[in-house]
Amino acid sequence: MFTGALASSFYGVARTTVDIDVVVRVSAKSQRVMLVSALRQAGLRVDDKKIDAAMKSDYRIATFSNSESPYSVDIILSLGTRLEKRAGAIAGLPTFYQTPEDLILAKLRMIKVTVPRERAVKDEEDVRAILRFAVVDVDSVRKRAKQEDTLSIFESLKP
Repeated sequence: MFTGALASSFYGVARTTVDIDVVVRVSAKSQRVMLVSALRQAGLRVDDKKIDAAMKSDYRIATFSNSESPYSVDIILSLGTRLEKRAGAIAGLPTFYQTPEDLILAKLRMIKVTVPRERAVKDEEDVRAILRFAVVDVDSVRKRAKQEDTLSIFESLKP
């Protein structure tokens, strides 16, 4: 499923970015092999060691580039958990996006750790736009933000 700026654009206000963020569920070695194959078929330069390192890290993110474009793909690995997603489309093609609630929570976590705080402006704008234009279960976000110690950030961004 798509996340990051692309998902923020789907739910809120369109903006450009130089990467695409995708969440992929990988719970078994066979799925890892399928992921590597799919990334290579998409024309990305894949280093298996990047995936192995990402699977062992706290962030579980691996970045891959394509020699034919300036863009990159950030693969966020979700290990063994069910992905909460919403159906959508890009250029008429069916796809999935991270739920607006999970996207807001991810952006709140990013805002919390971004130093200096001024560098988090795009994430803050994304949260405001999602809240303005998408149907969001605000109570659910508030509850989870409290658990993640990002509630004060969330409350400061609400319209």
